[in-house]
Amino acid sequence: MISQDLLRLDPLPLFPLPHFITSMKHFLQNRQIMVPYLLLGLSFGYAVALKPTCLSSQFRRPGDYIIGGLFPFGMDTINLTARSEPTLVVCERLFVDGLIWALGMKFAIDQINNSTSLLPGVKLGYDIYDTCFEPLAALQPSLLFLTRNGTTGIGVVCNYTNYQPRVTAVIGPHKSDLCLVTAKLFSFFLIPQVSYGASSEKLSNKELYPSFYRTVPSDKKLVEAVVLLLNKFGWNWIATIGSDDEYGRGAQELFLRNVGNYSICVAYEGLIPTDLTDPKAKIQLKETIELINKTKVNIIVLFAFTQPARALLEQSISMGLSKKVWIGTEAWLLSDIASSTSNIQSIGTVLGFIMKASPVPGFQEYVADLFTSVQQDEFCQDSRVEYNRMASGGLGTACNQCNHISLHDISPILSRSQIQPVHVAVHSVAHALHRALGCTHQGCPKATIRSWQLLHFMNTFTFTVNGQSFRFDESHGTNTGYKLILWDWKNGTFTYLPVGDYEESLYINKSQIHFHTADKKEPTSECFRECKPGQIRQIKGFHLCCYDCRDCPENTFYSSKDSSTCTPCLEHQWSPVRSTRCYDRSERYLFWNEPLTVALLTLTSITLCLTCLTAVLFFKNLKTPVVQASGGDRNLLALSALALLCLSSCLYIGKPSDRLCTTQQVVYALCLNACFSTFLAKSLEITLLTEFPRWAPTFLPWVTQRRAWLVVALCLLTGCLHCFSYLHLGPDGLRSDYKSLRSEVLLVCDTRSWLAFALMHGYNSCLAIVCFLCTFMVGCSW
Repeated sequence: MISQDLLRLDPLPLFPLPHFITSMKHFLQNRQIMVPYLLLGLSFGYAVALKPTCLSSQFRRPGDYIIGGLFPFGMDTINLTARSEPTLVVCERLFVDGLIWALGMKFAIDQINNSTSLLPGVKLGYDIYDTCFEPLAALQPSLLFLTRNGTTGIGVVCNYTNYQPRVTAVIGPHKSDLCLVTAKLFSFFLIPQVSYGASSEKLSNKELYPSFYRTVPSDKKLVEAVVLLLNKFGWNWIATIGSDDEYGRGAQELFLRNVGNYSICVAYEGLIPTDLTDPKAKIQLKETIELINKTKVNIIVLFAFTQPARALLEQSISMGLSKKVWIGTEAWLLSDIASSTSNIQSIGTVLGFIMKASPVPGFQEYVADLFTSVQQDEFCQDSRVEYNRMASGGLGTACNQCNHISLHDISPILSRSQIQPVHVAVHSVAHALHRALGCTHQGCPKATIRSWQLLHFMNTFTFTVNGQSFRFDESHGTNTGYKLILWDWKNGTFTYLPVGDYEESLYINKSQIHFHTADKKEPTSECFRECKPGQIRQIKGFHLCCYDCRDCPENTFYSSKDSSTCTPCLEHQWSPVRSTRCYDRSERYLFWNEPLTVALLTLTSITLCLTCLTAVLFFKNLKTPVVQASGGDRNLLALSALALLCLSSCLYIGKPSDRLCTTQQVVYALCLNACFSTFLAKSLEITLLTEFPRWAPTFLPWVTQRRAWLVVALCLLTGCLHCFSYLHLGPDGLRSDYKSLRSEVLLVCDTRSWLAFALMHGYNSCLAIVCFLCTFMVGCSW
């Protein structure tokens, strides 16, 4: 937004200069106006004492097509709250910037009327009115613009396609608050309205405001630039303050919506009053500074117009707030705060964005010539005749104070005021009208053009102003970009130092930025440090975006930039501490080439060799009494079972499967069963002979000779039945164990039916116990 430098000047009659100066001093003491305004007021005194000019008669001219203008010549309406009748709203302060912008519109139209390439042969007229920065004041001329051409009444018809309003298009107003009111009126009639200062993002809604355009970027672009600036310097612990108006509230809302995408934490957000005459305003400003001081932030983003911004900065100086980095916008950066506020350097560093705008060639010379002309009686007489040729319905420009101002008074503001947005706004309408009329270099046809017919050309065509091309984008704005400037003091001289720019991306020349801090170094303002890969944010305190960094534990990982929790890995995956991804687990089982496997196979081989040698020895001496006494050929069965049992250890090496797990248990159980069965027959034989000699004749034949094989067969059959029940009730199956090992999945055989497992192996255990007891009883008896 363009700055609002207010200049106090009451409507003054012609009276002696000393009386004027005394009154002015008394007034300034009561109102606490700054010293530069006192000097400017005194210079006005001389102008009042001299002959008034006719500058106020320069803002209305007839023409083939009339362009309306809404400009803030003044502000601070009188007794607006006590207004009980719908009388004319009057302003009590002259706003010099608004006057210069209005002259910019007049200059652009005069240029076009003298052009042979743009609208040749067509004379544009203009009708400019004061808005006082008040919606109430802007409504009256807006309604006048809507009146039927040549009348002061608004026609009420069903179809406004052929309706011809008083103006073809409207330039202004400046503030978003006013545009939100007037744009709805003009959009109903589809009258093109081009603002040179309204930046509210709400005005980008083409459904509500289809005929609204602007020659300044929207607040959305400004907020993007500010957020990128904060991100560029790594400032993530900030405060944001907005003025309590449409601009401040809207810009701050957009800002708060955007900072979250860049991990910027807003420690404090608040609004400051715009009505500084309110007794509560000073208290509210004091509380704002106290709250900022408590947060210990070093960066403050300020979206406000000049007067609220000045009040806040003065309050921070008076309360001794430590040096901060203030990030501002054009709404107050280009004002006279830096030159008129005492001890302003103590606030710290001031950075901010202003709209890129080129100087308008010939404008300052035009204004100088105009101020010379308005002092001439003949020129003023002709001006008043032209002024009165247009019917105004009793509504005047209401800039009588303009007649008491001189070129010397406005020169400082004229040299820095940005006129290009006004100039481009007028030219956008002129180029659209040029195309709508179908003009050529020879001239333009005489035709009636409705206001709504211009919209198509304003939406689709590019136009050139002073060699620079412009085009309205989809939201009916022009993205001219921003300059990043620094308030710089060198050798006591204040300057606006360009240090960067922003269009599609942000460029900063950090070497040009001299921070006004105690150590002259770039300040830091961080609530958190940047977390390393594999770390998450752990919120601390009551600020949700203020956090410490914590490593993601084992088997979890950091999944995304905005994640505040570690994401567990899938069951078949794993991750180390502080990981950003999960890895597939490798399978773990007994490999053939492992040292443990080699040792096991070696031991098995030795056992198998010993068993085989024993079997060979027994086989060679099978008929000897010793072998026969120990069991005879049943010993070969037992040794064969032991050999198979040794070989079954190979079933536990290699990648297991459900079938292999079942085979392991069955082979193991049957081999043991065969071995214990042969032991049982011999144990029973010895027990009968030694412990139960009376029963021996009866039962001994069943456990000796050939009948002993019946005992072995019976035991084997029983073991097979148990194996069958094991297979039926639930054999062992493959299970993946993810908990035992850190980065591997352990493949193990899992028992699914403990009952079947107990029956199968419990039976062999019983055989072993019986054999042991029989042998133990014989040993004790000996």
